[in-house]
Amino acid sequence: MYPNLYHFLKDIFGGEPPSFTQYVNSFGFFVAMAFVISGLILTRELIRKEKQGLLSPKEELVMVGEPASWATLIGNFIFGFIVGYKIIGAFMNGGEENPQEYIFSSRGSWAGGIILAALFAGLKYYEKKKEALAKPEKRKVRIWPHERVADIIVLGAIGGFLGAKIFDNLENWDRFIQDPIANLLAPSGLTFYGGLIVAAAAILYFAHRKGINLYHLVDATAPVLMIAYAVGRIGCQVSGDGDWGIFNTAYMLDTDGAIVRAEGDRFSQTLQENPAYAQYLTSEFGSVENIPRTHFEGPSFLPNWLFAYNYPHNVNEVGSPIPGCEGNYCAQLNPLVFPTPLYEIIACTLLFILLWSLRKIIKVPGRLFALYLIFNGIERFLVEKIRVNSTYSIFGFHPTQAELISTLLVILGMFLWWNQGRKQSAATAVKPS
Repeated sequence: MYPNLYHFLKDIFGGEPPSFTQYVNSFGFFVAMAFVISGLILTRELIRKEKQGLLSPKEELVMVGEPASWATLIGNFIFGFIVGYKIIGAFMNGGEENPQEYIFSSRGSWAGGIILAALFAGLKYYEKKKEALAKPEKRKVRIWPHERVADIIVLGAIGGFLGAKIFDNLENWDRFIQDPIANLLAPSGLTFYGGLIVAAAAILYFAHRKGINLYHLVDATAPVLMIAYAVGRIGCQVSGDGDWGIFNTAYMLDTDGAIVRAEGDRFSQTLQENPAYAQYLTSEFGSVENIPRTHFEGPSFLPNWLFAYNYPHNVNEVGSPIPGCEGNYCAQLNPLVFPTPLYEIIACTLLFILLWSLRKIIKVPGRLFALYLIFNGIERFLVEKIRVNSTYSIFGFHPTQAELISTLLVILGMFLWWNQGRKQSAATAVKPS
């Protein structure tokens, strides 16, 4: 596994890569790629719907020819300072501490912050001065939905992060109340459904204000959301961020570090051989007996790591020490776990292909998004059966937060599919012959 670019380059090319490569975080990279891919696909789909006459532009009054206002310059100055303070500071830090802890700390480069702040503000001033008119005027412009994709992506990113943090702390309430500030600012701990719900609410509100047809918009986002989730899960798998499954006692690590089938149940013996990890697990689950695990042997013609994986060099630094490894990220899971992020990568990529192929076939607005809700809910509900998550106690049942939300999504998707079909039938029935 590769917690950052440094470990990837070191594994592939050998030697000692530049220290700044430690700050190219694997998970962050794939999350960024998910947003880039989302923007490209969403733009393409919105343009297709615009050509079909399903989406229309909205006229807005804008002021052109004005010089840069003080508010604009101050905003760019602040943004530039934050970027320079952290990014340049990260490069100058030389990899002397954990990159994620550094980014979320108060440390940084004052010189880098001031330089980028001046650069950002200066560029905005020059841009506005070049466009300035002798007499600024208001003009009507037509803005198409696809021209708002950048705003939609930014709203999705901000809403997604806030929602993911909020729902993660709700799911782990005991941990949150022990240190609320630290848990809110921690670089780890993100819940997908929390991000999805808050981001969706923000984007739908924005789209409503801009006069974008909501049903056609959500249909356009259905395949986008599926592939974005798959790409994001690549980051989870590559970095080993803790989103793995329960332990699979059918496999073990041999003396050479290879994943092989175990002879019998070696779970307890493996824990005895790794006392530090055993202590961590018992602190998490209360006792060895409560640690979630199962014994499942996959078909022999498939690789063993498809059913049990050790997540070496995982970014959470959880597990047993890797022999011969020094420095950060020198832990691996032993016993082994189900690589659930890999399952979701495969499942959601296939579901993206299915939704993408159906987007021109399903004509009733809203129904493609209904399918997304159903597919996403079923996929997540199934994978939760072999994932490690906090549970709630509800009338004798012990579902996880994701199981509850995924069930509601399936019900909502089925209702939306039925309701949109009913409305379409009613509209067709009242049309004059």
